[in-house]
Amino acid sequence: MSEATGDDLRVRIRGIYTTALTKLALDAGWTVVDASAPIERRFDADFEAGGHDVAIETTADRQGVGVAGAPAAVETLTSRLADIGIDTCWWRDPAPVGAVFDGQVTDTTGRGAIVDLGSTEGYLPFGTVENHIDTGDTVRVQVRESTPPWGDSRRQLGGGIRVSTDLVTLLPEDGSPTVDSHDDAAARELLGMAELLEIDAPEGWRIQWQHAATEASMDELRAALETATAQAETVAEELAGDTGGDAGGADRNATPQEVFSQRAGTWCWFGRESRFALDGIRREVTDTMAGHHRIKAGSDGASAAVDFVESLCSADDIGDADAEFPFGVVADNFGPAVGDEIDINHGKPDGRLFSLGSGTVTERDADSITLVRELSGGGRYDGLDVPRSDGDTATTTFQEGRWWYPTVYRDREDDLIGTYVNVCTPLECFPDGVRYIDLHVDVLKYPDGTVERVDDDELDGAVDAGEISKELAEKARAVATALETSLS
Repeated sequence: MSEATGDDLRVRIRGIYTTALTKLALDAGWTVVDASAPIERRFDADFEAGGHDVAIETTADRQGVGVAGAPAAVETLTSRLADIGIDTCWWRDPAPVGAVFDGQVTDTTGRGAIVDLGSTEGYLPFGTVENHIDTGDTVRVQVRESTPPWGDSRRQLGGGIRVSTDLVTLLPEDGSPTVDSHDDAAARELLGMAELLEIDAPEGWRIQWQHAATEASMDELRAALETATAQAETVAEELAGDTGGDAGGADRNATPQEVFSQRAGTWCWFGRESRFALDGIRREVTDTMAGHHRIKAGSDGASAAVDFVESLCSADDIGDADAEFPFGVVADNFGPAVGDEIDINHGKPDGRLFSLGSGTVTERDADSITLVRELSGGGRYDGLDVPRSDGDTATTTFQEGRWWYPTVYRDREDDLIGTYVNVCTPLECFPDGVRYIDLHVDVLKYPDGTVERVDDDELDGAVDAGEISKELAEKARAVATALETSLS
C-alpha cells in the first residue's frame, strides 16, 4: 500500500480497546478495515477488508497498545492517541518490525544469542542463521517481533532479510508464490487472481501472500505487490556490495547500527485516567460499565467477566458514566486480597518499568491497599540519606486513583526513619501489582517534622526530553505543592 496521511488512513485495530479506538478512528475520518464480527454488529456497519496503512494492537499485558506501519501514518495516529488522557504516555520504537541492524553479540544461550542493536537489544535464535556465531561477533539481523519498553521480554530477531507489507511478504529465496492462510480454497483463488497481476517478484525473492490478501481487491493486491517490490529493490541497493548481507557475515569491526528501516512504530501506555476516557468513548457506541477498560486491563479472567456482565445485564444494571468505579468488588473477585504478595511496578517516564520489590497486603478497604515489606541491609535510603539495616520495614499505602503514595520507613525497633511520598500518575491496584509512572518530583518528611521537596530538576529534564508532557508536569508540580502544604 502507498503511504497515507490525514483523512485517508486505513487502520486495523485489535484487542481490548478496539471499540473505543474504532470510534476514535471513525470520528477522525479514517477507514477501519478487517473489523471483527462483534465490531460490525456494534457499529451496525460493514467494514472494508484488505490492506491497512497502520495497525493498532493491544499489548500482551493489556496496559496499552503498539502502533506500527508507514511512518507518517504512525505519527498521525499516535498524535491522536496521545490526546486521549493526561496520563497517556508514548515512546517511539527504536527497532520496529522489519528494521535491519548490524548488531553485536553480547552473550549466547543454549538456543540463541543476545544481540546489542545500539539503543536496544534482541534475541536471535541460532536456527535462523546459517553461520556459527559467538560472543563479540557482528551480525546482520532483522526485527521479527518488537516489544514495549515496559515489557520484560526481548525483541525477536531473524537472520534472513525479508520485505513485508500488510498483504504480502517477499522472502529472499527462489520458489513459487504461496499463501499463509488456513483457508485452502481462498488461498487457491488468491493465487489464481495474483497471476493476472502480471507482476513478478524481483530476482532472488519469493512471494508469500498474507491471509488478509484473500479478501483484498485486485487493485489492493497490485498496490501491495508493487510496494513490496519497490522495497525489495531498495533493500538490494542498500546491501549491494556490502559484505554483511547475512547474519554471521557482517564486518566484525562494525559497531551496532541501524542499516535501514522502512516502517515505524510507537508504544502507547494508557494510565488510569486514559482508560476511563476510553470508557467514555466506548459508551457512545454501546453500554459500558464503570471502569470497563480498567478492569479488563487487570487480568484475562477479569476481562472475560466484564464481557459476561455487559452481555447479560441491561443498561440500567450496568450504570452510567457517573457510576463509581467498584474497586472493592473488583478486588474481592480478582485480587489483591489481604495476605497476597504483589509487586510495586514503578514505571519511568522514558518507558522502562522496574519492580521496587514485592510486599504483603496487610490491609485493604474500599479504595486502597497497604503493603508491608521487610528490607535487607546495605546502602542508604534514597532522599532520606539514612543507612538501610536488616529488619527495617517499609509500609506503603496505595489508594486507587490517587496521584501520590506514601512509604513510611521504620527500623527493627519500630522507630521512624522517615516518610517518602512519590508523585506519580494515578495509581492502579491490579491483582498482581500496583502500577503507575513516576513523575520524578517527590516530597520527604523527616522524623523531626522537616518537609523537603526534591527532584524538580529531574521533572524539568523529562519535559525537555519529551518524556513528560507540559500538562502532566504541571499536574505533578501542583500535587507536590499540595503535599508540601499538608505535611508541614
